Amino acid sequence: MAGSRAGTLRVLQAVDTELTADSVEWCPVEGYQHLLACGTYQLQAPRDQPALDGSEPQVRLGRLYLFSFSEHNTAKPLLEVQRRDSSAVLDMKWCHIPVSGHVLLGLANASGSIGLLRLMECENNSYTLQPISSLTLDESCLSLSMDWSTGKSMDFCLPTGGDDCLLRGWDTRMLGTPVFTSKRHSMGVCSIQSSPHQEHILATGSYDEHVLLWDTRNIRQPLADVPVQGGVWRLKWHPVHHHLLLAACMHNGFKILNCQKAIEEKQDITVLTSHKMPNSLVYGADWSWLFHSMKPTPTWSFDQNDMGVKAADHSSLKVTEEPPVHSQEQTMDRQVEGSPSAHTRAELKASLLPLTEDMKNSKDYSSSSVKTRDLSHCSGGQNFGNSLLATCSFYDHVLHLWKWETNQARTLCSGTGCDLGSADH
Repeated sequence: MAGSRAGTLRVLQAVDTELTADSVEWCPVEGYQHLLACGTYQLQAPRDQPALDGSEPQVRLGRLYLFSFSEHNTAKPLLEVQRRDSSAVLDMKWCHIPVSGHVLLGLANASGSIGLLRLMECENNSYTLQPISSLTLDESCLSLSMDWSTGKSMDFCLPTGGDDCLLRGWDTRMLGTPVFTSKRHSMGVCSIQSSPHQEHILATGSYDEHVLLWDTRNIRQPLADVPVQGGVWRLKWHPVHHHLLLAACMHNGFKILNCQKAIEEKQDITVLTSHKMPNSLVYGADWSWLFHSMKPTPTWSFDQNDMGVKAADHSSLKVTEEPPVHSQEQTMDRQVEGSPSAHTRAELKASLLPLTEDMKNSKDYSSSSVKTRDLSHCSGGQNFGNSLLATCSFYDHVLHLWKWETNQARTLCSGTGCDLGSADH
């Protein structure tokens, strides 16, 4: 835990995932936002002695965890409700709205396929994820990334990135020639995130350790360029605060970025919080949707015959397929092989969790490991309130649950009798 004028970042729980963890996703669907999925990746040598020429296939094992968050259990707010062994999970995304009343999770895995799982409610308020469909793209490929289409105009300009360092945009209505090509990144582009709040705004991350912010209407020059001192594997926009961007920066931990001035005034991106985790690589990171109200969603239909997803906005599943020989794949394998063993006051009150004595005394989360910036950099005195987020990492195979609480939220809550727990400032 650490405190500053910007706020406090607290670790609420650390979960041993046993295998190296590389993907974490909070469910965005209202009524199920307390559910968290975590995917793992483990490279295992063949049982027999591998051939010297490398002809023996490598086995990539994985496991999918499903956790349920409870604000009432302050010691261990995340409870494991299911685990499924599978091929290595390289990415996953919840569908942002129900499909025929069902909550769906899509997986991209190391067997070159994508799969759909349906969330099922069980007795005692528990849940399980059950497979309903899968599609093999190419058994010799890795499916490294996937996403759900939202039907917005940005979906017709589908951005892609690869180890050729190129960022490209494609018009899905007229495939064949890219709409734009940028060579601004100097190494492989491994993370792309379109803003769900602002049309034409795009964030990209690369092995070159830079996060670039773009307006896709003018791709010649990025709006902003911020060095983060670590390869950017995942980027996530905050579900409510439009200008906050969460970056998983591999060996340099994770960062919370404020992009407001970059978007509105073409100024620099501000690093609000930076947390480095020794002896680990942060691959997965995601904001929680808890304590944020959802807007009404459109009606979807689900075709059980061909498992097709249909909607009035023509939404679909988007998948990034990578070739068999790919340096992202090789990098990940080498890392595994080298592994050592304006809110309401009621909403604010519901989200504030006390810190246990074990957490307060933990040396791993001392103030020296967290760097924060003054929120006065945010124009308009915007109140970021507080947020839950989760990260997962290689080497130490740990899923971390965090709470990021700004001092503005603490000031607002201090006059309402909220139990903030104890904090060091």
